Amino acid sequence: MKTLYLECNMGAAGDMLMAALLELHDNPADFTEKLNKAGIHGVRVFAAPSEKCGITGTRITVTVNGDEEYCEDVHGHSHGHEHTHANKNSHDHGHSHEHKHSHEHGHPHEHKHSHGHGHSHGHDEHRHSGLHDIKHLIGHLNVSDRVKQDSLAIYNLIAEAESHAHGVPVTEIHFHEVGNMDAVADIVGVCMLMESLAPERVLASPVHVGSGQVRCSHGVLPVPAPATAHILRGVPIYGGAINGELCTPTGAAILKHFVSKFGAMPVLTISKTGYGMGRKNFESANCVRAFIGQTNENTDEVTELTCSLDDMTPEAVAFVQELLFDEGALDVYTMPIGMKKGRIGIMFTCMCENEQKDKMLSLIFKHTTTLGIRENISRRYTLHREQQELQTKYGTVRVKSASGYGITKSKPEYEDIAKIARKNELSLPDVLL
Repeated sequence: MKTLYLECNMGAAGDMLMAALLELHDNPADFTEKLNKAGIHGVRVFAAPSEKCGITGTRITVTVNGDEEYCEDVHGHSHGHEHTHANKNSHDHGHSHEHKHSHEHGHPHEHKHSHGHGHSHGHDEHRHSGLHDIKHLIGHLNVSDRVKQDSLAIYNLIAEAESHAHGVPVTEIHFHEVGNMDAVADIVGVCMLMESLAPERVLASPVHVGSGQVRCSHGVLPVPAPATAHILRGVPIYGGAINGELCTPTGAAILKHFVSKFGAMPVLTISKTGYGMGRKNFESANCVRAFIGQTNENTDEVTELTCSLDDMTPEAVAFVQELLFDEGALDVYTMPIGMKKGRIGIMFTCMCENEQKDKMLSLIFKHTTTLGIRENISRRYTLHREQQELQTKYGTVRVKSASGYGITKSKPEYEDIAKIARKNELSLPDVLL
């Protein structure tokens, strides 16, 4: 299976993710030119070599009407940019961008920002766009429908997060127009690269979000910023010694949209490795690292939670099983066992994704009589599964197929077969003939 693995040990930003994926592309120069012809007004994307801690990678630069602009937040707060706490002269609008004439400000990924409050570049830098305008813009780009759909889904994640963080409806969220253009380029670029690379599965490491605080126009906020934290719900994250915001809302939304699972790298036969560089230098290489290659079979780790029960009715046990399945358990099963003093009991086992463990533990303790649960971490080998629809003389039947390890097998969906059997007064074997 063609698998893409994203290593986010130094967080993630849109430009870093695009740069890492660009290094996996067969012809980066052609791709960059294609992105520049996509129709994002006034935007040019440049890729250049960059070195961090002796490692060479790619750094992406986006210019808007000739100026290098970086603004991650939908209100122009520059989330993902290092917001200094001192009032830098007269331009403290929540940005504190340290406006030297080079217009450079710090950021965990050290993006330069060439626009200032009160500076004029010959265009209106403070116009704002709503989600409707972003949909209109993306809808008219010279890209595929899939890229448009993925891009809009990512923007919806950001808008919903900002709506939740600031307590306003999504319809009232406005994107800072100039800063937003580079975000459009980052998001559309990543979506185009994902389409071109065509991984069958996208995985990622837990995400390093940084630590400390950032200043925005709403005040001093903790890291991760509220919008980023909202997007990363359900995603394993961690902080560290680096004081700053390593994961931006755009980076978080891209990961949330494309990544199917966060955890350790699987057994992967690597074909290419890409390094997407930030700008600031740290003791650790400031980059997103991307690996693409083949996993011969589907393997992952799962948690098995087991307890022994001897004082519950079968109906009560069945209720817990159904509840755990409804909450996302991979499997729930029981086995008869002999317990102390000759009592007959059952061994109750719930198999779940590692990140579901705490929820499943709570449910088992709440709905069973057990006082203790054992945990085992198991490596699971699975066949690659697909579902297709088969047209029969009785109607449509869903057919599950699985392959791997040199084996291919298929099976019709029981509920579809049972429905046909009941409707036509047939036995299950007669429907299968």
